[in-house]
Amino acid sequence: MIILPPISDYDTYRSWRGDPARWLPVVREIADRHSLACTAPHVFATGTNLVVGLDGELILKIFPPLLRPQFVSERMTLGQLRERLAIPIPEIVAEGERDGWPYLVITRLEGVVGSEVWPSLAEAERERVLGEIGAVIAAVQRVPVGPLLAIEPRWDVFMRGQIAQCRTRHVRLGLPAKFLAGLDDLLRAAAELIPMDAPPVILTGEYIPENFLLARRTDGWHVTGLFDFGDMQTGWGEYDLLGPSAFMAAGHPRRVRSLLDGFGIAREDVTFGLKRRLMALLLLHRHSDPLRHICISDWPDKASDLVQLQELIWPD
Repeated sequence: MIILPPISDYDTYRSWRGDPARWLPVVREIADRHSLACTAPHVFATGTNLVVGLDGELILKIFPPLLRPQFVSERMTLGQLRERLAIPIPEIVAEGERDGWPYLVITRLEGVVGSEVWPSLAEAERERVLGEIGAVIAAVQRVPVGPLLAIEPRWDVFMRGQIAQCRTRHVRLGLPAKFLAGLDDLLRAAAELIPMDAPPVILTGEYIPENFLLARRTDGWHVTGLFDFGDMQTGWGEYDLLGPSAFMAAGHPRRVRSLLDGFGIAREDVTFGLKRRLMALLLLHRHSDPLRHICISDWPDKASDLVQLQELIWPD
């Protein structure tokens, strides 16, 4: 019997994960344990955890010990959102643990991963999809947080931690000096710009093309599924606009307007203050890396400071 090792650092895990022969037999054992067919397992190359397609439109997701918090988040969020959204999300079929590695068996949703389709969509379809994503974000945030409120860190603790290490992070990631020059002023204002104690909502932090599904209907492409809740937290709702703003709206005015319309922000409410807050949140995001995540061609050459950058990302 193959034993899943007690890996405690990500580099070792990534190297180990790269050899499916070291863990695919465990996938078959888990499937047998739950009387699930696994005649032709399909290994998904993307994502952080071990994700394998089983027979019968099921997916096995195995979490290494160092990512146990993602298992807890995914499990609790799927339970809290179950039957509360109009859009499909995976359902939990089975769960368990093997050698300290927790796992979930979930249903596979219909559709194509957004990242495979997005580059080929016509502009009108991109605008429609962004409007639907904005509406999905708003729908998720209308669901009561319930037991998810217990997931750490709390929003205020998380934000203050992000503020404290923000400059160090962006110096390390190579943010150009002209943007670093205005960062300290923005960070000093952040605690006032960003509500710290407002009633929290459910945040996934990752409404990006890799985490939703699209399907073609008679009138074009539409959002048909949402998955991956491993980074769920609770907090201020605008935080979840950052992924689609950076990766998908990419500074196109009509795309930005579609996203904000879907989310429920009226045109007259798109003020300098809102953009300033979104700029702060983008730099404070858990995965913030502007040079690699803002999908606007040559954006560092198109803005001279953070104020111009916020206007570039969220134009009127």
